[in-house]
Amino acid sequence: VNVADISLVDYITVKEKYAKYLPHSAGRYQNPVQVLVNAIIMSAPLYSYWTRRCRVNQAMWLLGTGAHEAAFRNIKTIAECLAEELINAAKESPNNYAIKKKDEPERVAQFNV
Repeated sequence: VNVADISLVDYITVKEKYAKYLPHSAGRYQNPVQVLVNAIIMSAPLYSYWTRRCRVNQAMWLLGTGAHEAAFRNIKTIAECLAEELINAAKESPNNYAIKKKDEPERVAQFNV
């Protein structure tokens, strides 16, 4: 698992000696842990006043809230909505709840200038 954001390496740790590689997908699918790590990195706010641990917590809260709101009064289960939220956040999809909320303060600040 590769953690691309250097500031989050201490808080999202997967050591090489504990990593298990399963060849069941034959390279067709992404590693689910890597998708989770990418989703957290893409959903984490970039503000200078956030500490690293708060950034991870905020990203996880945004992902969970987005899945909850997507599942509310919907035929999809919470598990399906959470999977969609994680995959879309890892792809940095603009219609993702966590990505929208992460970028919201920057858009507000732009219009106030």
